[in-house]
Formats: sequence, C-alpha cells, structure tokens
Amino acid sequence: MRDASEQEYVDYVTARIPALRRLAYLLAGDEHRADDLVQQTITTLYVKWRHARAADRLDAYVRTMLVRTYINERRLAWTRVRLFRDTPEPPPFEDGGVEDRQVVRAALSRVPRRQQAVLVLRFYYDLPVDEVAGMLGCSSGTVKSQTSRGLATLRRLLGERELAGFSATT
Repeated sequence: MRDASEQEYVDYVTARIPALRRLAYLLAGDEHRADDLVQQTITTLYVKWRHARAADRLDAYVRTMLVRTYINERRLAWTRVRLFRDTPEPPPFEDGGVEDRQVVRAALSRVPRRQQAVLVLRFYYDLPVDEVAGMLGCSSGTVKSQTSRGLATLRRLLGERELAGFSATT
C-alpha cells in the first residue's frame, strides 16, 4: 500500500471502529468476540483496501464484510474448540421486564446466526429489506422470511422467560 493510501485506510478505520464494534457486539453478544470480529474485518479491509475505497458506499461495504465474517465464523474449525467442559452459567437477569437489555440480548443470542444478523440490521440499523439482502447475498424474500422466523423465535424465547418468571413467583 502506498503511503497516502495507507494513511487513508488508517484514518477511515480509526473513525469507524466504534460503529463497527457496536455492530459486532450486537451480533456476537460478547465484547471479546466483537473485538475479534472487528479485527478480522479491518484486517481483510486492509488487504482489499484498493478495491474497497472505490465502493460507492464504503460504510455499507465494510458493514457487509463484518456481517458476513460473523455469519461465516461458525464454519471455521477454531469455533468448535471449547475451553470449558460445560458452558458457564449466564449472568443473572435483573428484574426489569421483557424490555430489559439483558433479557433481549440473551434471547437474541439463542436465535440462529443468519436470523440474528437480519434482525440486527433491520431493526437496530433500520436498513431496508433490499439493502440487507444485498449485504447477505440473498433475495428480499429470504430476508423477509428470516425476519419473520427470527421475530417468532424471539417472541417464543421472551415468552418462555416471562412464563419462567411467572411460575417462579407463584
């Protein structure tokens, strides 16, 4: 990379890391995994910088890279390595209703990855169906069905949480 091009890359990445990290955290639900996703994305961006900076909408291009990195992460061998025999207990939920961030985050983490990505892009980033379809490399109909299934799963999971809380108090 030439010096001017490299400085352009550094300036862009420096300015965009907070937004990329927010998106990665929403997808992964874990700060450390979010950092790994961002690192992997900006490393790939560095390699493809000459092509990427020619994109009409660079932010959308980089968001697409991050989302696809997240979705494809499960295919990598290292994701099957477990440090613990059993999954550590999740942090206890604070009482605050279904709208509590921890409850929604926990439910969202149980939704399949592709549906999770669709829900985050559609409802947190407020992206239109066609743009999400372009980012994920699928049809608009697929995005709509993934949205519907993801919301149904979230409703079911949040309903289970509500019922679990109800049965524990009665």
